[in-house]
Amino acid sequence: QDGDLKFSLESVKKLKELMDGNRHTNPRMMVPMARYSPCQEKHLPEEFRPVCKREDAPMIFRRLSLAAEDDLCEICANAACAGCF
Repeated sequence: QDGDLKFSLESVKKLKELMDGNRHTNPRMMVPMARYSPCQEKHLPEEFRPVCKREDAPMIFRRLSLAAEDDLCEICANAACAGCF
C-alpha cells in the first residue's frame, strides 16, 4: 500500500525484481533510483499501469520496492503492508 493505492504482495515483489534488475546495467548509463520508473518494462504487472500516468510514479515505485525488502511484508514488520495474518 502507498497512500490510497493498494497492490498485491506478488505484484510488489515483481516490481522489486524489475527495479533490482535495473541496477545491474552499465554504471555509466544508470539513472538514479529516485528517478527510475519501470513503466517501460514489458513485464510490469498490469495493476501498476495507472501509476505510470502519475507525476509521482518514480517515488511510488521506489517506496513500494523498499516495502518489499527482505520479505518484511510477509512478517508484518512494515507499516505499508496490509492483510497480515
